[in-house]
Parts: sequence; C-alpha cells; structure tokens
Amino acid sequence: MSNIPETGRTSRVTIRLVILQILVFSLLLTLGGRLWYLQIRNGDEYTEKAASNHIQQVVTPAVRGAILDARGVPIADNETRLVVSASRTELLKQKDDGKAVLTRLAAVLAMPPADVIAKVRLCDSKTPQPCWNGSPYQPIPITDKATTQQALQIMERREDFPGVTAEPTAVRRYPAPSKANAAQVLGYLSPVTDDEITSSQKNGTPLLRSDQVGRSGLERQYDAALRGTAGVTRYEVDNLGRVIGRAGDTPAEPGANLVTSIDSRVQAVAEKELNDAMVEARKTFDTVTGTNYKADSGAVTVMDVHTGQVIAMASAPTYDPNAWVGGISPASYKQLTGKDSNYPLLNRAIQGLSAPGSTFKVISTSAAVNAGYPLDGAYPCTSSMTIGGRVFKNFEGESFGAINLGKALEISCDTVFYGLSYNQWLADGGTKPKNPKDFFYKTAHQFGLGAKTGIDLPGEVKGRVPDRQWKQAYYEANVDYWCREGKTNKQDYATQIARENCVDGNVMRAGDSVNFAIGQGDTLVTPVQMARIYSALANGGTLYQPTIGKAIVSADGKTVKPIAPKATGKLPDSAETLKYINQATAGVITSGTAAWRFSGWPQDKIQLHAKTGTAEVDGKQTTSWLTTYTKDYAIVMTISQGGTGSGGSGPAIRKIYEAMYGIQANGSIDSKKALLPTPETKLPKFNDDGSVVRAASAVTTLAPSSGAPSAPAGGPVLAALTPGRDDKLLLGRRYLS
Repeated sequence: MSNIPETGRTSRVTIRLVILQILVFSLLLTLGGRLWYLQIRNGDEYTEKAASNHIQQVVTPAVRGAILDARGVPIADNETRLVVSASRTELLKQKDDGKAVLTRLAAVLAMPPADVIAKVRLCDSKTPQPCWNGSPYQPIPITDKATTQQALQIMERREDFPGVTAEPTAVRRYPAPSKANAAQVLGYLSPVTDDEITSSQKNGTPLLRSDQVGRSGLERQYDAALRGTAGVTRYEVDNLGRVIGRAGDTPAEPGANLVTSIDSRVQAVAEKELNDAMVEARKTFDTVTGTNYKADSGAVTVMDVHTGQVIAMASAPTYDPNAWVGGISPASYKQLTGKDSNYPLLNRAIQGLSAPGSTFKVISTSAAVNAGYPLDGAYPCTSSMTIGGRVFKNFEGESFGAINLGKALEISCDTVFYGLSYNQWLADGGTKPKNPKDFFYKTAHQFGLGAKTGIDLPGEVKGRVPDRQWKQAYYEANVDYWCREGKTNKQDYATQIARENCVDGNVMRAGDSVNFAIGQGDTLVTPVQMARIYSALANGGTLYQPTIGKAIVSADGKTVKPIAPKATGKLPDSAETLKYINQATAGVITSGTAAWRFSGWPQDKIQLHAKTGTAEVDGKQTTSWLTTYTKDYAIVMTISQGGTGSGGSGPAIRKIYEAMYGIQANGSIDSKKALLPTPETKLPKFNDDGSVVRAASAVTTLAPSSGAPSAPAGGPVLAALTPGRDDKLLLGRRYLS
C-alpha cells in the first residue's frame, strides 16, 4: 500500500485539474481569436475568395489584328478553320470519363484513339506530351484541321458526342500576296509561356494561357496592339464543377491593324532577285579559291530616302512563316534552327554583320574632307603601298596615277584611301598619339555606324567601329589568352599575331587605320545601316530612323495612330561635299566599277548612283556589296561568299529598279508597268465591311512632320477586318481561364 496521505493525493489531483482547465481555456481562447480574425478582421477578404471559388471564367480570345502592306493588302491576317474541341467537365460526367466518346471522335477525325485521349489529360511533371496545360474548365482543342464533313458528322450526332464542339475559329495565316514571303519581317506566333504569364501580371497587360504572342518581326514588335483584349464570360459552378448560372460577361476587343510601308509587289521582286543572284553566284567560278562561289546567305533592303521607311526587306535563306501556325513540328523546328540550314530565322538585313568593303569609301571621303584634304586634290592611285613592312595592294593591282577623290570613288582605288588614312594616322601621332583627331573613326560614328538604327524590328545588332575605345576594350578582354598562346613554341601565323598582341594589342597600328579606310579589318555593318547612309546621301544629308510600321489603326477604324518618320541626325558634310559625292557615285554607274552591269541604263531620266564593294573575309570567299540610290529610293544588297559587288549583286539590283520604275529592255520607261515609280505617302482606306477601297482619292497623307490625320469624308480610314468576313469569327473559340 502507498504511504502517501489521502490529503496529498487529493491536492495533486486538484492541481492537475486546474492545469487541464487552463489548457482547455487557452485552446478555446486561441480558437476564438482565430475565428474572430477569419470572420471579422479578414472576413471580407475570405468572403471574396470563397465567392471566387464557385465562379469560373470563360475567355473569348480577341481576333488578332492584320498586318497590311502600304496598299492595304494583307500580308498577315486570319483564316477560318474548323476547330474540334472537347469539354473535360462534360467528359468526366460519363461513366468511363468520356473514353467512349473520344474513341468515336477519333474514328470521325481519322486519328488514333490514344492520341485523342492523350490530348485531354492534364499536364503535370510526370505526364508526357501530348497533354493539356490549360485550365481543366477550358474546352480543349483536338484539331484545327477538321473538314466540313467531319464537323457536320459531329454536330448532327450530338447525342454520340456530348461535350464535343466543332466551330469556325480565326487562325493566323501568312498569305504571301504576289508571292511575297517576308518571313523575317513578319515574324511568327507561338503559345505564351508560364514565365510570361507571371511577368505580365506586373505590367498591366496580363496574358492568358490561351494567348499566342509574337516571337519575332512585326508580330513581336507590335504584339500588344495586334493582340487585342480577350473577352470574359463568368459562370457559377457547384462543388462538382457543374455550371449552375451566369455571372456576367465582358466582350472581347479585337486587335488593331498595322499598316506598313512594305509594298508586297516590290517585296516579291526583291526576294526573287536576291534568290536568283545567289543561285547565279553558285554557278560562277572563284579564281581565288578554285571553286564556285558558295553564296550561302544574303539580304536586300529597299528604302524610301525621304522618310527612312522600308519598302522591301528580304533575307536568305528564308522559310515559310505558316510553318508555325497550329504548332511547329520537331522536325521543322530543327530545320529552322540548325546549322545545316544556315539559320533562316535570322533577319540578315538587321542581324547580318560583315565588313562593308569599298561601300565604306563614301565615309572615308567625308572624313578626308573634314580632315582638310581637298576634294579635287591629286592623290596617287598606285598598284600598292608598303606600310609598316607590309604591302597593301590596290584591287587587282591597278594603277591610275594621280586622281581626285571623285575618281577614286568611281574606280574604287584602294591606295588613294590607304594614303589618306596613313597620313592622318601619322598626323595623330602614330603609335604614340597625343590628342588624336581620329577623323576617320569619328566620321564613321557620325554616319551612324557602331550603333543601332532603331528600326522597329526586334533583334537588331549595332555592328562595330573598331576605334581606340573598342581596341582597348578588346585588348583587355583577350590579353591573357594572347600572352598564353604567345608563350608556346608554335611558329604559325596566328601564334605570331598573338605574341604581338600580347605586347601592344591595344595600340592603333598603321595597318589598322589603312584597312579601316577601305571598310576592311574589324569593321562590321548591317545592310540596313548602309541603306540608311545611302538614303541620307540621296536626301541631302538627313539620317532617318528606319521604320516599317506606318500606322496603327483600331479595328473599328475610328482611331488612327500614325508612325511618322523621325529624323535622328545629319551627315557631317557640307552641301558642296554631298554634291561632289553624288556626282562621283553617279559616275560609278556610267564609267566606274558598276558600268559593265548598267549598260543602257536611262541615266538621263532616272539618275542612278552606286558604290560597289568586295569585302574580304578571313577563311571565306569575298562578300558582295552593292549600295545604290536614286532621288527616291536606296537599294542595298549583300551576298556572303557571293563574289564582287557589281558581279554578284549588280543584275539583281538593276532588275528591282526596272520593276519599280517600269524600265524596259530597250531603256524606255513604261509607266503602266511600273510597280512604284514614286514612294507611297498615303494610308489606304477601308470600307465599313473591311474591304479595301482601291480608289486613289480614298487615302490619308502621312508626311515627316504630320500629326494624326483625320478621316476623310465618307467614312473611317479603316474599318474592322473580320477574318473570312464571318461574324462568327468575332466570337472566336471559348476558353476557360
């Protein structure tokens, strides 16, 4: 028996009961406080969340706006496709979760049943493709390639296909009017990513899982305007996800239309002539390498010299932008992004970098004049020059004696520009400069090189002016490598250069300067930069920011937002210098390096100016450059490993001009056959039903200094463009978010 007194036991029991009562009271107090917090303090917040739990949103994606050429011809729009979709909510009401329905659907669509069933399963980390990554409430598209007969079978046998719909839906297309592909200019669409959805919540323009967004080109640059605003219909659902009522809706707002400066007819000609020039180059024997030219890529740009607006822009190799519509196949994606296809997604007009060769000499001429050298001075055009122990040859070893700067441009004499640059290098202090003027490098920057032009396309690169600042930065980034390579016992040319660069790789040598003067060495430019420069030579010296968009027009045509041309700089030349350069570049056509390609050109009626360029690239065949302009247009073409400037690009550029001006084989001009004898300065007008008004009077003018134009009498400038002229398409396909 226990020796503890009865009174002691009672005391302990009492203490325990008190402690237990305190604990119970504390728990009740905590629970009460939490209930107060949830129901009183944050009651409104949780009431709102509870209400949202039984509301589901059905999203109607907006019809994407069209991209139109300068005449109102669609170069990107929408087409009607029959889309078959299945409602997962309805399928789950079936005893077998809808497998029988999907199997019958597969038979109608001539698809494997397993593929159709897989399309409606929800994606997670363990589920392989195909699967559905959207909301479980969202009707899931099975195919967008259904035939009319298939759609009729589904809709006529609704009892066999509960939860399945077949509806006309607007799908993006690129119609290629006049066979104008314009792939790199237009770009393409692809589904939005999770990261984009998350980030879009912060910028006030939230994206939905059903959205397609622009990935390149104009589709990306003007995505926000083209995409429009999705509509939302709100439904009340019970705890099983069944719809029990409607809670309101917000209609979709279609995207705006983008009017561009592209002329699809000129675009088609530019694409064809670039391709033909490359094909012809591959038939031409290169005496240096002993093989035919490879002509592996190229670009051409046609620009309005008065505004900087791009009339045509082609890049090769190219691709069909329709390959992205409806989702691109793995095989097609690999082809578009692989090395074997030479990266056709690149827009080489704004992303292709190359030394400009002798087309750079108009800049060197300006630099020489600014440095104090007279235009009509006598400069020796010798067959070669020896500078720093190295021989710098004139092209093909030609020698023309003492000539002026104009003649040096006409015949593209390298040694004249070698001499000018070398003398200036000496005047700046040689390898030990003291406050160097650097006229040649400074002038290149003043012409806009080494910087982006600001064209309204994503992905533009800025090129390179290898001035002292660049050379120092390049040295600092590579000096360790050079010194390490220089310590090896190898005696090859690359190792010798590494040893030299290890010691003084940041020093501007004479060879650097003379190479720069003829557009060689480390200089890199893009075709659009050169088109901008030669446009400025044509218009009196104004550098414009290149643009392709001309106006953004609301779908109802009531709001027109013009994209006015923007002047961003002036060439560092006097009117006298510009006139002199213009005379010299005209001489390139009549008696200079391009004369053999432009025999019979009606120079008295349409004065053409040009500068040829044959850029040498280490380890590759020469790059063909030809930069040209008239009083209205500049056309620049370049072909990688395409031969000489006039030889590789001359015939193609001539044919583009002939098509634009209506020039016939005998040199006469037929204005009825001219595609664009003068630049289009007006916006097209559209009827209320979206059809284009072709009358010349139904237009709105855009000038460089103009403000927003007003709609002419008789209706809006642009009316809504309804894909396929089918009102059903404005509804689109319903989506649940």
